[in-house]
Amino acid sequence: MGNLWSCLLAWLAARSAGGGMVLRLEDLDPDRCRPEYCDQVMRDLEWLGLDWDNEPVYQSRRTEVYAQAFRELERQGLIYPCFCTRAERLAASAPHRSDGTAVYDGRCGRLTPAEREELSKTRRPAWRVRVSEQEISFTDLLQGSFSENLARDCGDFILRRSDGVYAYQLAVVVDDGEMGVTQVVRGSDLLSSTPRQLWLQSRLSLPHPEYGHLPLLLAPDGRRLAKRDRDLELGQLQREYTAPEIVGKLAFAANLIERPQAISPRELISLFSWEKLPREDLVWM
Repeated sequence: MGNLWSCLLAWLAARSAGGGMVLRLEDLDPDRCRPEYCDQVMRDLEWLGLDWDNEPVYQSRRTEVYAQAFRELERQGLIYPCFCTRAERLAASAPHRSDGTAVYDGRCGRLTPAEREELSKTRRPAWRVRVSEQEISFTDLLQGSFSENLARDCGDFILRRSDGVYAYQLAVVVDDGEMGVTQVVRGSDLLSSTPRQLWLQSRLSLPHPEYGHLPLLLAPDGRRLAKRDRDLELGQLQREYTAPEIVGKLAFAANLIERPQAISPRELISLFSWEKLPREDLVWM
């Protein structure tokens, strides 16, 4: 349900502004993203009444594009190998941020060439980008002003995993720039990713889109509704509700209509407004 919430509101934001809609399938991880899953996502969106412009974009087919951006960051001297295991990464973290997130202290960025060569004999490294002591600020369409010091609040972050898979942060920045994305709408759990992405855009000479981060839908016990917990799977919802009924429930939660009545996404386009949307996370009943 959380994904449907984000998809619907992103679609409405784009259509109400008269813009196009990009469907990007984030299927970089071969262990978690199979072709049949992507096909199901598109069927689900179509069932709900959401459409998109042009052909869907599969990130798994764009590895060389990400590699070019990675090489540009290498050329700038910003990339270094990280040989830390998960336990070592935690041990090598600076004091946690106030939200409990550990910040990597750049240990592997200080290795000598000889130390790197020795470690590479037994470990395949991930690859990090070296960030600067820089405050990155932006104004979110829904959450307002947000600022983060990359070195203190984020730390050097991974751009390519040890298995060669490019990380979300790099892939979406490259995709947004190449596809001409001007507005990104997603859940507030990704709000803290935005300063990293703005910084990468600057390093790669890419434009900065607008960002709007939506409140999350929570289960009654306060958990975020998540696929891994099988919360409100669409298959279950389809047995209980029609597509317009589900859209109506989501639109009501978004303050776009006064009661949870059946309605189509197209009927909501003229009703969409950023000013109407809630700012705080919602409990889905």
